[in-house]
Amino acid sequence: MPPLLVLAGSLVGIALVRWAFRTAGRINQELDDARSAIFAEPQPAEIPTLRKDPVTGAYRPG
Repeated sequence: MPPLLVLAGSLVGIALVRWAFRTAGRINQELDDARSAIFAEPQPAEIPTLRKDPVTGAYRPG
């Protein structure tokens, strides 16, 4: 009976390690996607500033 328990424990341990590696890979992929999304946003130099129109008093890009 003890060799059966050792075998079962080994299989469970292998399954846990495999699950941990897959979870770590998935989390790292999500973090990489989030980092690349941050760099895809327009940079402050690309965003037009608003200037007040002297005639209407409204703010317009320019």
